[in-house]
Amino acid sequence: MKKTITGLLLLCLVGPLAWAQTSKVQENLTLRSKILSSDRKYAIYLPADYETSDRSYPVLYLLHGGGDDQTGWVQFGEVKHIADKAIADGSATPMIIVMPDANTGVRGYFNDVRGKWRYEDFFFSEFMPFIEKTYRIKPEKRFRAIAGLSMGGGGTLMYTLRHPELFSSACALSASAGPVDIADAEVRLKRTIPDATPEEVKRYYETQNAVVLVNNMPEDQKKAVRWYIDCGDDDFLFEMNSLLHIAMRKKEIPHEFRIRDGGHTWTYWRTALPTVLSFITDSFHQR
Repeated sequence: MKKTITGLLLLCLVGPLAWAQTSKVQENLTLRSKILSSDRKYAIYLPADYETSDRSYPVLYLLHGGGDDQTGWVQFGEVKHIADKAIADGSATPMIIVMPDANTGVRGYFNDVRGKWRYEDFFFSEFMPFIEKTYRIKPEKRFRAIAGLSMGGGGTLMYTLRHPELFSSACALSASAGPVDIADAEVRLKRTIPDATPEEVKRYYETQNAVVLVNNMPEDQKKAVRWYIDCGDDDFLFEMNSLLHIAMRKKEIPHEFRIRDGGHTWTYWRTALPTVLSFITDSFHQR
């Protein structure tokens, strides 16, 4: 009888504690940006023990694609369910996942060629410092990763290629890796800036083409970041991702390159996310 009562007491104590220790997702948080002169939204995933511990966590910046916003990975990518499962089965370490909005005002993660919209400056000068001050995040490069799909895959590539000192790993999924050539760059740029000059087209091409940035990578940066690149065999961005892989091979930059069955769909990216979480966890761990 005493054993039964003791067991019931333990269940009463442990039950509420276990219920309290669940992960949390908030998807409409904001901060004020002086650079963009607007309030910027973001979503965040906090692991189950965040509220009950004093520890600091590694962080993943997870970027959405064109047409979505900070809620994309929450609503369609099922980030909470997938991260909870990966952490529970030990394939991913508990981490904070931050999802900024890059679809308000002007779509995209970069500064425009005329400097009128400076999203990239906002991300590094305002957004990252705000996030890492507001939440218990380990501030070292080793504990910071970035990933994204499509437009966000392009953001992942360019941000990491331009700032290898900030990220331990980068995972680009179905990445929009930039214009294939100058002619393509001109077509793309003139959609938003009809009177773009040849100099602006050239600058756009050289700063937004991942292959160009890889070819210009300094020798001492080749092993600065762990790279994971994944694109479906039916994806319309397959060619540029393949060219990026070839450029990295020629440049002898270590990276993982995956071609799986699928297209430019959330079904594809949801199946990629567990591998992404496992890959960046390897970067967070001691080796």
